Amino acid sequence: MALAQLGAGWAPYLSRVAAGLASSVTPPPAFERLASTLLDLTVSWNAKMDLTAAKTPEELVDLTFADAMALFGRGQLRPDEAWLDVGSGSGAPGFPLAVLEPRLRVLLLEPMQKRVAFLRTLVGTLGVRAQVVRGRVEDVGGASTDVAISRATLPPADWLREGARLARREVWVLLAREAPPVCAGWAVRTDFTFEWPLTGRKRRLVSFEPVALGSAAAK
Repeated sequence: MALAQLGAGWAPYLSRVAAGLASSVTPPPAFERLASTLLDLTVSWNAKMDLTAAKTPEELVDLTFADAMALFGRGQLRPDEAWLDVGSGSGAPGFPLAVLEPRLRVLLLEPMQKRVAFLRTLVGTLGVRAQVVRGRVEDVGGASTDVAISRATLPPADWLREGARLARREVWVLLAREAPPVCAGWAVRTDFTFEWPLTGRKRRLVSFEPVALGSAAAK
């Protein structure tokens, strides 16, 4: 089945992702409606610009929501924290995080003007607590966010170094099967593997925290 706007037809796909990755928690009441609108807008804009490589509904839903749902399902989203998503592109994982935990303060950083226009359309249409900024990672000041996350914008080791500069509390590195990178002064806090429910793609999500912060938490 090729990509098309499905409206309420996205619900079965979204339910399977939630059941596979967040069965112990319940998404907010507006999740299904907002997620379906997000997916329909992605399909619409993708017809006019290179927004996603997904070719089927299963690929699009997994690509957009699976990583964010895994973080949500494992209780990794703290209300009122600031998250920075670098190289947001089509919005994942930052925008789905804002849908799943409406109290997050999410900043979406994206250098390409067409994708910035898309992301701002999402914010305006869905009304989530997110801000879109056009720019590159080197434009962002150090220690400017609580948590930094990025997917496929930079090689993992390079991203961890940049994330360590940006984040005060935690950096998430999204991997396939490769081993986690290392960064002086930062240690692994969380490390888990899973599969995208609709396509079976292997994923590994690893977060890092400052060594001093981890030592304080251990006392």
